[in-house]
Amino acid sequence: MEIEVVIGANPPDRLDKALARDVPEEAALSRSRLAKLIAEGAVSRAGEVLTQAKTRVAEGDILVIAVEPPEDLDAQPENIPLSVIYEDAELIVVDKPAGMVVHPAPGTPRGTLVNALLHHCGDTLSGIGGARRPGIVHRIDKETSGLLVVAKTDRAHHGLAAQFEAHSAERRYLALVHGVPDAGDPRLNGVKGVNFEQGGVLKITTRLDRHRFDRQKQAVFFDRGRHAVTRARVLDRFGVPPQVTLVECKLETGRTHQIRVHMAHVGHGLVGDPVYGGRRKAAVAALPAGAVAALAAFPRQALHAATLGFMHPVTREPMSFESPLPEDFRDLLVALGAAV
Repeated sequence: MEIEVVIGANPPDRLDKALARDVPEEAALSRSRLAKLIAEGAVSRAGEVLTQAKTRVAEGDILVIAVEPPEDLDAQPENIPLSVIYEDAELIVVDKPAGMVVHPAPGTPRGTLVNALLHHCGDTLSGIGGARRPGIVHRIDKETSGLLVVAKTDRAHHGLAAQFEAHSAERRYLALVHGVPDAGDPRLNGVKGVNFEQGGVLKITTRLDRHRFDRQKQAVFFDRGRHAVTRARVLDRFGVPPQVTLVECKLETGRTHQIRVHMAHVGHGLVGDPVYGGRRKAAVAALPAGAVAALAAFPRQALHAATLGFMHPVTREPMSFESPLPEDFRDLLVALGAAV
């Protein structure tokens, strides 16, 4: 299909910026999607294909964007139970269990959240990005539990994606980590990318990119990769002296494995994380009976997406959702001596 865009008065001096300003809202084309369409030769003016984002435009120019209809996914609908926290015509908020992959991939073509959503949503699917699929705006790892918002329409996808890109969506996680990320620890003052804010909040600022040797992993860099900021606050400590800590992590950015990599970077990897958590063991004498065994037996990274907040992309109403800790995480805290 073709989308016609008429450039208005006082346009920005670049094609990409002018399109982002003047493209009809109902087209639901993000700035990054427009940049990709320009590079692919999908934008033209008076029959001339424009492939440079910096091309100058003028008021009254008529630009035509050729957009391919969304392609159907190979993924098939599956009648998998979903824990739906909220749903309307534009979006759906789900509480994902640990062990469920968000999107089909080689090795996991079935049993994913997308398969479940295809069954639940029927034909109400977002086509952002050129694929007819439920609008996966953000993801959490397979073994991480908790809240996800999914767009059911293109305009909702566009609006939600803009909030995540601008870091205005609220994401609060609960994590159980080895040791204590405390402002009083002099070692942390020497870790690059680390500082403490008011209230003892640990702020980690780095760049994240693929590991140099293991392409399945992410790693901390300071000279390349994507900007990433995590804030962590101690909620509870377990053991005498403390062996593990319950922390609240808030994401300013949302990069792949961000919390797991950042906490490992500061020497406080997540309990149960086989990739970044390290091989630390708690001192038997420092914890209640059975707690050390419970820690060693925990089968996944102890990470839960507990709070999700955003502005509804259509009604502009503030929305906030909470997810209680899943049973396995709660049982582990009880074994450590927490009152939950």
